Amino acid sequence: FKMADDDDLAAIRAKRLAELEAQYGGKPQQAQKGEDDKRRQEEMKNTFLMQILEQGARARLSSISLVKPEKARAVENMLIQMAQSGQLQGKVGEAQLIAMLEKISQSTQKTTVKFERRKVDSDDEDF
Repeated sequence: FKMADDDDLAAIRAKRLAELEAQYGGKPQQAQKGEDDKRRQEEMKNTFLMQILEQGARARLSSISLVKPEKARAVENMLIQMAQSGQLQGKVGEAQLIAMLEKISQSTQKTTVKFERRKVDSDDEDF
């Protein structure tokens, strides 16, 4: 009697596992494909940047990406866009990269808000 219950339970588990794999089985493959596509695009971008940047500029850009990844991405995108539109003649040197970084820094300056608390004469002196 107990053996039949185990067989039934194993059959139910196998059926449920098959349902779950059918339901969720495609998603990990899609996620894997998305990661592969993202990795491939990143490799293509790095290869393209190697072609348009001199060694010093590439080193500077990689060190900036460690500290400020969003700024490095903005510079990379700007460089790729300029190269694709034919605005770059030859490889970009470190001085040109510094000029681009300064340009981006000026356009993305952070705004700071300063709160000044005013002292108001009130009945606080009574406390």
